[in-house]
Parts: sequence; C-alpha cells; structure tokens
Amino acid sequence: MDRERLAMLKELSEAHGAPGSEGAVREIVARRVKGLAEVSTDKLGSIICAQKGSADSPRIMLPGHMDEIGFMVKAVTKEGFVKFAPMGGWWTQVMLAQKVRIGTSKGPVVGVTTSVPPHVLPPEQREKPAQMENMAIDVGASSLDEATEKFGIRPGDPVTPIFEMEVMSNGKMLLGKAWDDRIGVALFIDALKELKGAKHPNTVYGVGTVQEEVGGRGAKTSASAINPDVCIVLEVGIADDVPGMKDPEKMGRLGSGPQITVADRGMIPNRGLRDLAVETAKKHKIPVQFQLLTAGGTDGGPVHVHLTGVPTLYLGVPARYIHSHSGIVHSDDYDNALKLVVELAKLLDAKTVKSLAP
Repeated sequence: MDRERLAMLKELSEAHGAPGSEGAVREIVARRVKGLAEVSTDKLGSIICAQKGSADSPRIMLPGHMDEIGFMVKAVTKEGFVKFAPMGGWWTQVMLAQKVRIGTSKGPVVGVTTSVPPHVLPPEQREKPAQMENMAIDVGASSLDEATEKFGIRPGDPVTPIFEMEVMSNGKMLLGKAWDDRIGVALFIDALKELKGAKHPNTVYGVGTVQEEVGGRGAKTSASAINPDVCIVLEVGIADDVPGMKDPEKMGRLGSGPQITVADRGMIPNRGLRDLAVETAKKHKIPVQFQLLTAGGTDGGPVHVHLTGVPTLYLGVPARYIHSHSGIVHSDDYDNALKLVVELAKLLDAKTVKSLAP
C-alpha cells in the first residue's frame, strides 16, 4: 500500500466523529474528493460526491458511514465525573480504563473511563461483566463547576476513543480505531480516484453517511437525495480468525479478500448483484470470502427498501475487534475490495442494471 493511501487511512481513522458529530470526517472527505466529484450535503449532514461518467444514469450509490461508535455526555456529577450514554453497540468488557476525547464548545477534553482495581472487588464481582451505569469518565476535574464551567462539558457533547493508527510489524496489518466505517469512506474516495481516469457508463455517488451506528439515518436521507438505481455498501466485515471465536467455518480471515455478505439482520442482498460481484472477482482474480450475519446491519438496510426497491450488495473488508476502541485490518483486503468495486462500477450500465430486477 502506497504512502498516500496510508496517510488517508490514518487521517480518517484518527478523526473523531461520533453519531451526529461527523463534521471533522466530512471536511476530510470534501478535501480529498476535490476535483473528482461534485459535492453536496443533505440536511442531516451526509456528504454526497457525484462523479458523472458517460451517462447520467444508472445512479450507483457507494455509501460508507462517517460515524463511529462512541458515547454522549449525559450528566456531570458534583465530584466532576462525566456520566455518559452509548452511541452505537458496545460490549462493556472493552470499555474500562480507555482513553477518550470529549468534544466541547471550548475544545477537546481528554479523559479516561473509570475502572475499579481487582484488589478491592469481591470475588463474585470479578466474574461479572462491568455495568455501564456504574462507569464514568474521569477528566481530572475536582468539581461540577470545574468540569462544566472551566472545561465546557455539557450534556450532549460527543465522546470518542483516542487511538493512533499504526502499521504493524508485518507491514500489512493496520491497527487503528473507527475502521467501522472509515474503511468504507476511504474506499469510495479511492474508487472515485480510480474511476476519474476510466470510463464508467453511469454516475457514481460516493456517500459519507451520518448516524449509521444509531439506525442508518443518513442512508435514508441520502438515498432520497440520490434515488439510486444500484447500491454497493462499503463496510467492514467480521474477522473471525482469532482465539475465542467458536464458528468452525471461518468466514473472515485477514488477508483472504473482501467479504460478500449473503445476508444480515437488515438485508438480503440482490442475488443478481451478488452473482455479478462473484463473477467479476473470478474474472479479475480478486480473492473474496462470504459472510452471513445473524445480527447487525448496515446502510444497506434502509437503502435497499428505498421507494420501490434498490438492488443492493454489502461488501466488507474483514476487521478484527470491531465495536471496540481499536481493530486490525489487512491492507491486501482493502486493495482487493477497491479493485472489485471499481470493476463493478465499470460494468453497471443501463442494460446490466435492468437485468438485476427479480
């Protein structure tokens, strides 16, 4: 992976963008697609990057959500500790003693989620999952007034993890935060770059959606703005090649290619589009994996039922440890996902899109 691509991934990974507070990520997208697409935003904050090929339609939507799982300030105690509510799906075991950033009107405030040392826990409590309602964020304040008046912390302020992206020792593994779904955002930016100098018989819309982690809300509004004919959701997938994963049939191995998802909780993808992706991958010798999820969904959920329906596919880059403060992806999987989405975009002319109808 070249330096420019790594620099973009690092910038996107380290940006802060809890649901409803995606402005910093939106600015990165706008800057990086300059000269590649016409940029607009919907009224919820999703950024729409339209690149016209040789025809106005079909309209091909490539969404990647800009928000990451995070928290929201709920209240500040009289001692100056910050109570919070989750924004997105968290497992409490990964939340203790983690460095976080609170975005306030006076600027960012750094803190750490509280934890109780094992030395003072009763034996039976050590075996139980931590309860979120018992947690808080320690920002180093000594009182309610210091936290609110001096630091500027208010209810509703966004909270996100702090984590520096790094290339790991083998040169291929990328360790960082918010791969869900800055990977998808990076993919549509790179796809627009690749397609700029190539012919595509359609108009491609790279879309940085908002509030996916709290219900796919930006996907609904941006689909209304675009009225797409086809949608390829650019996301992470679940990497299950780690200790503790009990599925005997591994569906997500790092380095084995992007994942074509055959179903998740919110969508059964268009079979014709799935088959086209599989055939295209085979033709161009792009390795792919299949994934079936019984829980979780993507922006494909609201998009595929837009108006009378949109043929939709979920393409994921496998990632370890999603919905935590950090995760790992493989650069080869990213590169192969990019190749596949670019080749698909080149194929999706009016005739092909019409053939996707059931």
